[in-house]
Amino acid sequence: MLQLQLQPQTEERLRRILAQYSDLELFAQNIIAYQIAELKKAILNIRLDLHQFEQKYQQSTETFYQQFTTGKLDDSEDFLIWAGIYEMLQDNKRQLEAIK
Repeated sequence: MLQLQLQPQTEERLRRILAQYSDLELFAQNIIAYQIAELKKAILNIRLDLHQFEQKYQQSTETFYQQFTTGKLDDSEDFLIWAGIYEMLQDNKRQLEAIK
C-alpha cells in the first residue's frame, strides 16, 4: 500500500483524478511509463548539448570530464557548463535505471 503525505488541496485534486479511472494499476503504470519517456527525452536532449561541446573542443565528453575533474582543465564558463550538463546526464541515467 502506498501512502502519500500531501497537502489537503493536492490530495483532493488527486482523488478527483483517480476517481475517473477504474483500473488504478493501469493508471500507476501509465505514470511510470510517462516518467520513463520524459527521462529518455531529457537524456536525448542532453546528449545533443554534449555533442555541441564535443564538436567545439574536439574531444569526447568522457575524456573532457576526466581531465576536468582531475584539475587538468581550467574553470572556464564553457567547461563548467559542460561538466554540469554531463552530471545531469549521469543523474538522469541513474533515475531511469532506478525506475525501469
